[in-house]
Order: sequence, then C-alpha cells, then structure tokens
Amino acid sequence: MTGTPLGTAPGSPLRVGLVGYGLAGSVFHAPLIAATEGLVLDTVVTSNPERQQQARAEFPDVRLAASPDELFARAAELDLIVVASPNKTHVPLATTALEAGLPVVVDKPVAGTAAEARALAALAEERGLLLSVFQNRRWDNDFLTLRKLVAEGELGDVWRFESRFERWRPKPKGGWRESGDPAEIGGLLYDLGSHVVDQALVLFGPATSVYAETDVRRPGAETDDDTFIAITHAGGVRSHLYVSATTAQLGPRFRVLGSRAGYVKYGLDPQEAALRDGLRPGPEWGVEPESLWGRVGSGESPVTGGGRPEPTLPGDYPAYYAAVAQALLAGAPNPVTALEAAAALDVLEAARRSAREKTVVTL
Repeated sequence: MTGTPLGTAPGSPLRVGLVGYGLAGSVFHAPLIAATEGLVLDTVVTSNPERQQQARAEFPDVRLAASPDELFARAAELDLIVVASPNKTHVPLATTALEAGLPVVVDKPVAGTAAEARALAALAEERGLLLSVFQNRRWDNDFLTLRKLVAEGELGDVWRFESRFERWRPKPKGGWRESGDPAEIGGLLYDLGSHVVDQALVLFGPATSVYAETDVRRPGAETDDDTFIAITHAGGVRSHLYVSATTAQLGPRFRVLGSRAGYVKYGLDPQEAALRDGLRPGPEWGVEPESLWGRVGSGESPVTGGGRPEPTLPGDYPAYYAAVAQALLAGAPNPVTALEAAAALDVLEAARRSAREKTVVTL
C-alpha cells in the first residue's frame, strides 16, 4: 500500500483507533503509537470504566468508545485500526476493519488457524490495504543481537537454537488467556509460543517437521502452562523452544550452538518491564547494562567465564510502529505480514497435533 490514506490531509498524522485497553493495549500499543512520528492515538475502545479513566489520564485528548461498533460508525474519521482485544475477536474485528476500507494492525496471534490468517491476508490484498501483525519480539534486544551474530558468521553454521520464555507463576491468574475454552485461543502455546516460533522462523527459515509436548501442570489450570516445541528447519537447524509458567529455575533466554562458537544470553528484554513501569521511549530506550550481556565462545560454560561478553544491542519496540507509519505514508515494506504469521500458525497447529497424537508432524 502506498500513499496517504484517504481522509488525512498531507502532513497530518494518521489517526489510530485502538480496540482493547488491557495488557496489550495499555502497556504496548498505546504508548508505542503515541511515541511514533506520523501517528496519533485518536480513539480507545473499552467498555471498562476504570480502563477508560486510565486511558484518559495518560492521553487527555483521546476519544473513547464503548464498543467496536461505535468505533466503526466513524470509520471515515480514522486511518488505522489496531486490534489489541482478546484473541477470539482478532479475525472478526480485522475483517470488519478491512471491509470498512481501513488498514489494520492485529496483535499476535492474528488468528486461531493458519487458514484464517491467509484468508485475512487475501482480503487485505484484494482491498489494497495494509494488514500487519504485532510481533514486537522481533525487536527484543537479545534477538537483534543474535540476528547480527548469525548474519556476520560469528557462530559459524548454526546447528541448534534453544529459546526459552519461562516464568514462575505457580498459581493461575485466570482470565481468557488461561481459559480451557478452545474458542478463546488461550494457553502458552499460542501466547508465548507465537513469539518463540516467529523468532525461530525469522532466524532460520521454514519448518519441515514439528514435535511438541504440552502439559497442564498447575492445580486449577485449564490449558497448557508448560510446553516444548522442537522444529527441524529446511536448512538443517534444529530449534528447541520452551514456554512455561511453571519454571522454578529459569534457563537461558537463548543458547545458540554453531560450528565455530555458541551464544548464551540470560534475562528478558527490559522494554516490557519499562513500559509497565510507565517509562516511555526516549534516547536511552532499550539499553541493557553490561552485567546482563550474553557471551560468545566455545569449549567452556559462560557461567565459569567461558567466552567473551557480547554487547547487547538496544531493544527497539518503537521500530515496529515507525515501520507501519512508513508503510502507510511512503509505501515502505510491511514490517510483519499476515502470511509470515500464517507460517508460524502452521507450526503452532502442528505442535498442538503433535502433542495430542504423540507424533512428529511433517509440514
């Protein structure tokens, strides 16, 4: 898609309607939209009075809508819709937005199935509209650092990629993300799994086979809270991906083993914690202290001093919405396409089948 969306005067910021003001909307999308040159947060959709008050407190000029219908009734006054509501609403809301002639950003997972994601992509293509998926962890500090190391050949040929997104939450929090109702598209496989699978595919290309183990460990839990996914990539790399809410001792975020060296990195990117604490993007955004840098080396554990410290590149979540703005205003590439998200959903669907049937699934 190229050019300025209809209804926006040249030079004016694009007016964004944000559907949902829970964790995704209030912590990630709203602050990042507001920090992006060329975008302005115009409307927030939430029926929750406390969340309405929260949105108005942080963004005094924002308009509020109690329902998506109220938002779409004034579609002509908007230039972009961001869907940050519960997973089961992603496809219907994105479909409505595209049919109303509006570009859309959808939080991950864009859909419950790869087929639905591809149907959305086809609709966007037919309408000549941007459809982008918010895979913010492509801009994590450790992921950016690892991409650089791989691109520069520092590790040689990568043989094994281990990625962990682990937490220690022994008691379920409840809510739709932990619901056992399949319609809610809850559980860690589709929540954190969407991130680790996307990262693996970006780094090492298409998957040819998938094996997975999913468990429901915690008393009272209704859906998977401890999941392992093994991917064999077309290029020969094997990815071992762990997502868990039941990990009493956290492993390394990344452990990447190649023919020349390995890279081991502990700790989560600091951007989510900063956004939760009310910090906003600025000159020192995403910078990590040297004490948390990963290590590159061979033959010895990083815990006992093996390898050299590898400076962690700054994390850059703001780059996603900056790219969205450039895609809409100047015809720049879509930062994350729905077809890329569909490829990750192929893996997630295969993982669910693998865990259920206790077999390796060939793609």
